[in-house]
Amino acid sequence: MTSKWLCPAAAGTAVVLTLTACGNGGGSGSSSDAEFDAGTTSIVNASDEQGGTLRFAHSDELDSMDPGNTYYAANWDFTRFYARTLVTYTQEPGEEGLELVPDLAEDLGQVSDDGLTWTYTLKEGLTFENGDPITSEHIKYAVARSNYAPDIINKGPTYFNQLLDSEDYDGPYEDDDLGNFTGVETPDDRTVVFHLKEPFAEFDYLTAMSQTSPVPADADTGDQYQTQVVASGPYRFESEWTPGEPLVLVRNEEYDPESDPIVRNRPDQIEVQWKQEENDRDNRLLSGDLDVDVSGLGVEAAARGRILRDENLRAQADNPLSGFKLYFAINPNVAPFDDKACREAILYAADKTTMQAAWGGEVGGDIATTMLPPGIPGYQEADPYATPDNAGDPARVEESLEECGQPDGFATNISYRSDRDKEKKAAEALQQALAEYGIETQLKGYEAGTYTSEQAGSPAFVEREELGIMAYGWGADWPSGYGFLQQIMHGDSIKDAGNSNLSELDDPEVNDLLDEAAQEPDAAAREELYAQIDAAAMDSATFLPYLDQKTLLYRPENVTNVYVHQNFKMYDYSAMGVAQN
Repeated sequence: MTSKWLCPAAAGTAVVLTLTACGNGGGSGSSSDAEFDAGTTSIVNASDEQGGTLRFAHSDELDSMDPGNTYYAANWDFTRFYARTLVTYTQEPGEEGLELVPDLAEDLGQVSDDGLTWTYTLKEGLTFENGDPITSEHIKYAVARSNYAPDIINKGPTYFNQLLDSEDYDGPYEDDDLGNFTGVETPDDRTVVFHLKEPFAEFDYLTAMSQTSPVPADADTGDQYQTQVVASGPYRFESEWTPGEPLVLVRNEEYDPESDPIVRNRPDQIEVQWKQEENDRDNRLLSGDLDVDVSGLGVEAAARGRILRDENLRAQADNPLSGFKLYFAINPNVAPFDDKACREAILYAADKTTMQAAWGGEVGGDIATTMLPPGIPGYQEADPYATPDNAGDPARVEESLEECGQPDGFATNISYRSDRDKEKKAAEALQQALAEYGIETQLKGYEAGTYTSEQAGSPAFVEREELGIMAYGWGADWPSGYGFLQQIMHGDSIKDAGNSNLSELDDPEVNDLLDEAAQEPDAAAREELYAQIDAAAMDSATFLPYLDQKTLLYRPENVTNVYVHQNFKMYDYSAMGVAQN
């Protein structure tokens, strides 16, 4: 390969070059000296090598390959291959990976004295895969389509819609005059100015989301844009893609690595296969026939047992806290959960030890008693629904059932993602625990690819199918209490489709505290507010947290530059390469 595919020069300010970008510095050695969990704190098998094919697989599908229409952490991780953003995260293991650096922008956002405007300046010479220049208008359009067209683009977060001063804008599919989108101003081709309703201290984190990846308006095909995304990163779609068919990414010859603060162009080609049975996928990983499980959820029970028993396999595995909270949302709009005492009966009846066992015991995670995960600023240890040995409290269950007028129990439904075996087993464990108290449940499984967009994430569907309890997992959108809590707890986050607030919590106290935290400039004061929000949400009895998830990730020895990125809480896909010897 020519030097075009190698080391980027420092671009903009605050640029951090890592992962042995030039020479062999910054790594932790080769795979021969790797050890169990080494990828959690260091870079395993560091290498400058270019070339080869990096092979991914998924048991189902990601919700969308459109960078502006997705809400899976794995997809935010994966889209860094072909979609650049205003700001991104460094390529470093540990807490250093949480540092923001400018990507398409020259620097992080410049905020006004009143906190109401954030300004970014694009680097010179940026182009799409077809050679057309990337301009500020493409950023503005990307934000408009991903936040102001809920009937068409509805799978992603809604922060920009909630924060930007554009309440009356109908979106680019209804109003193609971007001049009417006053929340974003583009005074010239390189300047992007965001206008906020109220100050928001953590705005830079929003611009690291894939919703700021530029989109040419004339190439936008709505919810079909995912079939032929116009690349701004080092790779492009080889051809128009059909969902469900293998996805192939090839090098984008118009990409300039000198403008990029991170190295994300090591393989020649990237392939993804979908709908791969989980155990078969794991066997292929262990045999070296596959490189990465793109879901980032870790191997299943059979492979987990093999890895933990075999010293050689164990040396190629990592067991990090994923940052994901595994929980069941209890929806108060589905009877009898409109009565808080009935919700409390579920919380006191749950046997968290059996749910932990469903995820592999301690290797699968630590039993959770609050919603805010350890490690997120504002976390405080608490257990408001404590039960003996985390296995349920019959006396408190009977008391709660009596209080809500259901002394003999009641019937409800539990939903889960059918292609996630561990989540299914956790739902079965909850079902069995509830049955002991006369609470009869029916399990309803749905595919992960549509779970948030069409089933559990559709309030109308939830009401129609009476999904009183819904399995879910959540990780922070960015590393702060607000980045974890807002989309699953604020009433303004409830959407008709693609809803992540499965509890449909619309509690004035929680809403007000989140709004206050958004404007609080002092980080320590924000952390105190996040602890209060966590306590208030738990008091609503609409969340049953049961596990702070750990994953058992396997890294075949031929994959280079492997480490767990603390923002995505899985391997940093963009950093990976393939050994050529």
